[in-house]
Amino acid sequence: MNISVLSIFPEMFTGVFGSSILKRAQDQGAARLSVRDFREFATDKHHKVDDYPYGGGAGMVLKPEPLFRAVESLTGEGRKPRILLMCPQGERFTQRKAEELSREEDLIFLCGHYEGYDERIREHLITDEISIGDFVLTGGELAAMTVIDSVVRLLPGVLGNEASPEQDSFSTGLLEHPHYTRPADFRGMKVPDVLMSGNHAEIDRWREEQSLARTLERRPDLLGKADLTDRQKNYLKSIGWKG
Repeated sequence: MNISVLSIFPEMFTGVFGSSILKRAQDQGAARLSVRDFREFATDKHHKVDDYPYGGGAGMVLKPEPLFRAVESLTGEGRKPRILLMCPQGERFTQRKAEELSREEDLIFLCGHYEGYDERIREHLITDEISIGDFVLTGGELAAMTVIDSVVRLLPGVLGNEASPEQDSFSTGLLEHPHYTRPADFRGMKVPDVLMSGNHAEIDRWREEQSLARTLERRPDLLGKADLTDRQKNYLKSIGWKG
Protein backbone atom coordinates (compact mmCIF):
# COMPACT_ATOMS: atom_id res chain seq x y z
CA MET A 1 0.00 0.00 0.00
CA ASN A 2 1.19 3.51 -0.83
CA ILE A 3 0.17 6.27 1.61
CA SER A 4 1.01 9.92 0.96
CA VAL A 5 0.27 12.78 3.35
CA LEU A 6 0.04 16.45 2.44
CA SER A 7 0.60 18.78 5.39
CA ILE A 8 2.24 22.10 6.18
CA PHE A 9 3.74 20.45 9.29
CA PRO A 10 5.41 17.31 7.89
CA GLU A 11 7.77 17.11 10.86
CA MET A 12 4.85 16.02 13.04
CA PHE A 13 4.88 12.61 11.32
CA THR A 14 8.57 11.79 11.82
CA GLY A 15 8.31 9.96 15.13
CA VAL A 16 5.00 8.28 14.35
CA PHE A 17 6.04 6.91 10.97
CA GLY A 18 9.44 5.85 12.30
CA SER A 19 8.19 3.79 15.25
CA SER A 20 6.31 0.67 16.21
CA ILE A 21 3.89 -0.98 13.80
CA LEU A 22 4.15 1.72 11.13
CA LYS A 23 7.93 1.30 11.00
CA ARG A 24 7.55 -2.48 10.84
CA ALA A 25 5.07 -2.19 7.97
CA GLN A 26 7.56 -0.11 5.99
CA ASP A 27 10.48 -2.40 6.80
CA GLN A 28 8.44 -5.37 5.56
CA GLY A 29 7.44 -3.55 2.39
CA ALA A 30 3.74 -3.76 3.28
CA ALA A 31 3.34 0.02 3.24
CA ARG A 32 5.18 3.02 1.80
CA LEU A 33 4.58 6.17 3.85
CA SER A 34 5.58 9.64 2.76
CA VAL A 35 4.79 13.21 3.83
CA ARG A 36 5.12 16.35 1.77
CA ASP A 37 4.73 20.01 2.66
CA PHE A 38 2.14 21.41 0.28
CA ARG A 39 3.58 24.90 0.75
CA GLU A 40 5.99 23.80 -1.99
CA PHE A 41 3.08 24.01 -4.42
CA ALA A 42 1.96 27.54 -3.56
CA THR A 43 1.89 29.86 -6.56
CA ASP A 44 3.33 33.00 -4.96
CA LYS A 45 6.84 33.84 -3.78
CA HIS A 46 5.82 33.75 -0.11
CA HIS A 47 4.43 30.21 -0.39
CA LYS A 48 1.08 31.33 0.94
CA VAL A 49 -1.49 28.53 1.27
CA ASP A 50 -4.37 30.36 2.96
CA ASP A 51 -6.34 33.56 2.49
CA TYR A 52 -9.26 35.51 3.94
CA PRO A 53 -12.72 34.09 3.19
CA TYR A 54 -14.92 35.79 0.61
CA GLY A 55 -17.88 37.40 2.34
CA GLY A 56 -15.89 38.08 5.50
CA GLY A 57 -15.72 36.12 8.73
CA ALA A 58 -13.16 34.90 11.20
CA GLY A 59 -10.18 32.75 10.36
CA MET A 60 -8.32 31.84 7.21
CA VAL A 61 -9.26 29.40 4.47
CA LEU A 62 -6.92 27.03 2.62
CA LYS A 63 -6.52 28.01 -1.02
CA PRO A 64 -7.31 25.50 -3.76
CA GLU A 65 -4.18 25.99 -5.91
CA PRO A 66 -1.54 24.45 -3.60
CA LEU A 67 -3.60 21.38 -2.76
CA PHE A 68 -4.71 20.72 -6.34
CA ARG A 69 -1.12 21.04 -7.54
CA ALA A 70 0.18 18.84 -4.72
CA VAL A 71 -2.34 16.08 -5.42
CA GLU A 72 -1.67 16.27 -9.15
CA SER A 73 2.03 15.74 -8.45
CA LEU A 74 1.12 12.43 -6.80
CA THR A 75 -1.40 11.12 -9.32
CA GLY A 76 0.62 10.77 -12.49
CA GLU A 77 1.29 7.55 -14.37
CA GLY A 78 -2.28 6.32 -14.13
CA ARG A 79 -2.50 6.41 -10.33
CA LYS A 80 -6.07 6.68 -9.06
CA PRO A 81 -5.80 6.98 -5.28
CA ARG A 82 -8.49 7.50 -2.69
CA ILE A 83 -8.03 11.10 -1.56
CA LEU A 84 -9.07 11.66 2.03
CA LEU A 85 -9.81 15.01 3.60
CA MET A 86 -9.48 15.05 7.39
CA CYS A 87 -12.43 17.14 8.50
CA PRO A 88 -14.84 17.31 11.50
CA GLN A 89 -17.73 17.48 9.01
CA GLY A 90 -16.78 14.16 7.43
CA GLU A 91 -17.97 10.58 7.79
CA ARG A 92 -17.34 9.18 11.26
CA PHE A 93 -14.32 6.89 11.12
CA THR A 94 -15.03 3.31 12.18
CA GLN A 95 -13.31 -0.07 12.16
CA ARG A 96 -15.39 -0.98 9.12
CA LYS A 97 -14.03 2.08 7.29
CA ALA A 98 -10.50 1.08 8.30
CA GLU A 99 -11.06 -2.38 6.83
CA GLU A 100 -12.42 -0.84 3.62
CA LEU A 101 -9.43 1.47 3.24
CA SER A 102 -6.96 -1.33 4.00
CA ARG A 103 -8.03 -3.00 0.76
CA GLU A 104 -6.91 0.03 -1.30
CA GLU A 105 -3.51 0.27 -2.96
CA ASP A 106 -3.10 4.05 -2.88
CA LEU A 107 -4.25 6.65 -0.32
CA ILE A 108 -3.60 10.38 -0.09
CA PHE A 109 -4.41 12.27 3.11
CA LEU A 110 -5.01 16.03 3.08
CA CYS A 111 -4.33 17.73 6.43
CA GLY A 112 -5.54 21.29 6.77
CA HIS A 113 -5.27 24.05 9.33
CA TYR A 114 -6.98 27.37 9.87
CA GLU A 115 -10.73 27.89 9.51
CA GLY A 116 -11.35 25.41 6.72
CA TYR A 117 -10.93 24.49 3.07
CA ASP A 118 -12.01 26.26 -0.08
CA GLU A 119 -15.18 24.38 -1.03
CA ARG A 120 -13.79 23.55 -4.48
CA ILE A 121 -11.34 21.21 -2.77
CA ARG A 122 -14.26 19.24 -1.31
CA GLU A 123 -16.29 19.25 -4.49
CA HIS A 124 -13.68 18.49 -7.13
CA LEU A 125 -10.59 16.95 -5.51
CA ILE A 126 -11.32 14.56 -2.69
CA THR A 127 -13.07 11.19 -2.64
CA ASP A 128 -13.70 10.87 1.13
CA GLU A 129 -14.16 13.22 4.06
CA ILE A 130 -13.18 11.58 7.35
CA SER A 131 -13.83 12.66 10.95
CA ILE A 132 -12.45 10.83 13.99
CA GLY A 133 -15.08 12.31 16.32
CA ASP A 134 -17.32 15.20 17.22
CA PHE A 135 -14.58 17.58 18.31
CA VAL A 136 -12.21 20.01 16.66
CA LEU A 137 -8.42 19.67 16.43
CA THR A 138 -5.90 22.34 15.52
CA GLY A 139 -5.28 20.56 12.25
CA GLY A 140 -5.77 17.32 10.41
CA GLU A 141 -2.38 15.79 11.21
CA LEU A 142 -3.31 13.93 14.41
CA ALA A 143 -6.49 12.64 12.80
CA ALA A 144 -4.55 11.40 9.77
CA MET A 145 -2.04 9.60 12.02
CA THR A 146 -4.92 7.87 13.79
CA VAL A 147 -6.52 6.69 10.56
CA ILE A 148 -3.23 5.58 9.02
CA ASP A 149 -2.28 3.56 12.10
CA SER A 150 -5.70 1.91 12.13
CA VAL A 151 -5.48 1.02 8.43
CA VAL A 152 -1.86 -0.13 8.23
CA ARG A 153 -2.13 -2.56 11.15
CA LEU A 154 -4.75 -4.44 9.11
CA LEU A 155 -2.39 -5.13 6.21
CA PRO A 156 -1.43 -8.83 5.87
CA GLY A 157 1.56 -9.81 7.98
CA VAL A 158 2.03 -6.46 9.72
CA LEU A 159 0.89 -7.58 13.18
CA GLY A 160 2.56 -10.98 12.89
CA ASN A 161 -0.46 -12.85 14.25
CA GLU A 162 -3.09 -12.91 11.51
CA ALA A 163 -5.86 -13.52 14.04
CA SER A 164 -5.10 -10.33 15.99
CA PRO A 165 -7.05 -7.84 13.84
CA GLU A 166 -10.05 -10.16 13.69
CA GLN A 167 -10.26 -10.24 17.48
CA ASP A 168 -10.02 -6.48 18.00
CA SER A 169 -12.85 -4.51 19.51
CA PHE A 170 -15.36 -3.47 16.80
CA SER A 171 -14.04 -5.97 14.23
CA THR A 172 -16.80 -8.38 15.23
CA GLY A 173 -19.25 -5.61 16.01
CA LEU A 174 -18.62 -6.14 19.75
CA LEU A 175 -16.10 -4.97 22.31
CA GLU A 176 -13.19 -7.28 22.96
CA HIS A 177 -13.10 -9.69 25.90
CA PRO A 178 -10.72 -9.17 28.89
CA HIS A 179 -7.10 -10.36 28.70
CA TYR A 180 -4.82 -11.77 31.41
CA THR A 181 -1.16 -12.82 31.62
CA ARG A 182 1.31 -14.01 34.27
CA PRO A 183 1.39 -14.05 37.24
CA ALA A 184 -1.79 -16.05 37.82
CA ASP A 185 -2.15 -14.46 41.27
CA PHE A 186 -1.11 -10.84 41.67
CA ARG A 187 -1.71 -9.37 45.13
CA GLY A 188 -4.68 -11.63 45.57
CA MET A 189 -6.17 -10.69 42.18
CA LYS A 190 -6.48 -13.97 40.32
CA VAL A 191 -6.83 -14.96 36.68
CA PRO A 192 -10.18 -16.69 36.00
CA ASP A 193 -9.79 -20.46 36.37
CA VAL A 194 -11.31 -21.16 32.96
CA LEU A 195 -8.37 -19.48 31.19
CA MET A 196 -5.94 -21.92 32.81
CA SER A 197 -8.13 -24.99 32.34
CA GLY A 198 -6.77 -25.99 28.93
CA ASN A 199 -10.36 -26.48 27.73
CA HIS A 200 -10.35 -24.39 24.57
CA ALA A 201 -14.07 -24.76 23.92
CA GLU A 202 -14.84 -23.41 27.39
CA ILE A 203 -12.27 -20.64 26.98
CA ASP A 204 -13.85 -19.58 23.68
CA ARG A 205 -17.29 -19.61 25.27
CA TRP A 206 -16.08 -17.54 28.24
CA ARG A 207 -14.44 -15.00 25.95
CA GLU A 208 -17.55 -14.70 23.81
CA GLU A 209 -19.78 -14.18 26.84
CA GLN A 210 -17.38 -11.65 28.34
CA SER A 211 -17.36 -9.77 25.03
CA LEU A 212 -21.15 -9.71 24.97
CA ALA A 213 -21.42 -8.63 28.61
CA ARG A 214 -18.84 -5.88 28.20
CA THR A 215 -20.58 -4.56 25.10
CA LEU A 216 -23.94 -4.54 26.89
CA GLU A 217 -22.42 -2.67 29.82
CA ARG A 218 -20.31 -0.13 27.93
CA ARG A 219 -21.68 0.19 24.39
CA PRO A 220 -25.21 -1.25 24.22
CA ASP A 221 -25.79 0.77 21.04
CA LEU A 222 -23.49 -1.66 19.20
CA LEU A 223 -25.73 -4.63 19.90
CA GLY A 224 -28.47 -3.34 17.64
CA LYS A 225 -26.03 -3.37 14.71
CA ALA A 226 -24.21 -6.63 15.47
CA ASP A 227 -25.00 -9.87 13.62
CA LEU A 228 -25.89 -11.93 16.70
CA THR A 229 -26.60 -15.64 16.79
CA ASP A 230 -29.62 -16.99 18.67
CA ARG A 231 -27.32 -18.29 21.39
CA GLN A 232 -25.72 -14.87 21.80
CA LYS A 233 -29.13 -13.21 21.99
CA ASN A 234 -30.31 -15.67 24.61
CA TYR A 235 -27.20 -15.09 26.69
CA LEU A 236 -27.63 -11.31 26.48
CA LYS A 237 -31.26 -11.58 27.55
CA SER A 238 -30.18 -13.70 30.51
CA ILE A 239 -28.03 -10.81 31.74
CA GLY A 240 -30.56 -8.06 31.18
CA TRP A 241 -30.57 -7.10 27.49
CA LYS A 242 -33.98 -5.85 26.33
CA GLY A 243 -33.26 -6.08 22.59
